[in-house]
Amino acid sequence: MSDPSNARATKRVLEPIERISEVLFGLIMVLGFTGSLSAAQAGRSDVRTMLFGAIGCNLAWGLIDAIMYLMGCLAEKGRNLRTLRAIRRAPDAERGRGTVAAALPEGIASVLETAELERIRVHVLERPEPPKNPSLDRTDWLGALGVFLLVFVSTFPVVLPFIFVPDTWRALRLSNLIAIGMLFLTGYFFGKCSELRPVRTGAAMVLIGIAMVGVTMVFGG
Repeated sequence: MSDPSNARATKRVLEPIERISEVLFGLIMVLGFTGSLSAAQAGRSDVRTMLFGAIGCNLAWGLIDAIMYLMGCLAEKGRNLRTLRAIRRAPDAERGRGTVAAALPEGIASVLETAELERIRVHVLERPEPPKNPSLDRTDWLGALGVFLLVFVSTFPVVLPFIFVPDTWRALRLSNLIAIGMLFLTGYFFGKCSELRPVRTGAAMVLIGIAMVGVTMVFGG
């Protein structure tokens, strides 16, 4: 049980699942714009409108997601503070150990012996008094910046064909291929991090992406 003020200090700024999730969010948002573009009828003005919309939307969503990340950091630290106080104020050792066990993941708590839970409880009691209120630190702000950049930057590989390829039909198809490739990679790495079959998970993510692109093409592309 660590000090809440340093709870994220030993963690990477963003865990793999968090990074994958942010890229997926960005991809889903930009696919909503590129998929709605009509390859047969769109002119350069339509392409420019789509580009501004996709980039602007992911810019706004990146800022919102970064703020939500910071709020999540504060909530996590607040929960840690409540847990520490509950352990320190437990009326007896047994209740203190119960609070320690309740704060741990179920799979870990279930294999710990009473003596091990007691060592954690005693360690918490020996620590200095925790701060009254949670606060954000440098790692939290770096994490928020990482969230913003992942959401925002994930837009560009999908929209780059519209900048460099003058033919709208070819640009759209190339954009779709890039998006599907990125969906496979994010699904693949999600599978690896989640103890799922990476290739199957990547393929499932591709099918979701194809379905999204297909629906938008049927109704407007």
